Amino acid sequence: MKQSSAIKIMLWLLAAVLLFHLSIVLKITPYEITWGGRLKNDTEMYVFEGVSILINIFLFFILLIKGNYLFEIIPMKIINIILWVFLFLFVLNTIANVFAKTNFEKFFTLFTLAFAVLIFTVLKKTKQVYNKC
Repeated sequence: MKQSSAIKIMLWLLAAVLLFHLSIVLKITPYEITWGGRLKNDTEMYVFEGVSILINIFLFFILLIKGNYLFEIIPMKIINIILWVFLFLFVLNTIANVFAKTNFEKFFTLFTLAFAVLIFTVLKKTKQVYNKC
């Protein structure tokens, strides 16, 4: 898969994830089925969801820069380091979701694994072929 395709897929998936988190904030989706059932009240939900939304928007922004959709205001070396951190976090999250208590959260194993694979695809170096002429 090409790097550009992986970035586009991730941007669409992130848009879906952001809509999901927004549905929790708007109480369309009950927060009791998320965060391992650990949230006890609306205040905790707003904090957790707010942080999650900000992190997802940050990743969206980083991918827009990596895909050359935005001006490179952060050096590409920093962008790549940030993406390696996200890759590590998605791998850890995938492992955690495998052992989640609810089937709903286990389902998100597919998303976190997909994100890990897509970020790895974005980060892997492409081989340049040089003509010996």
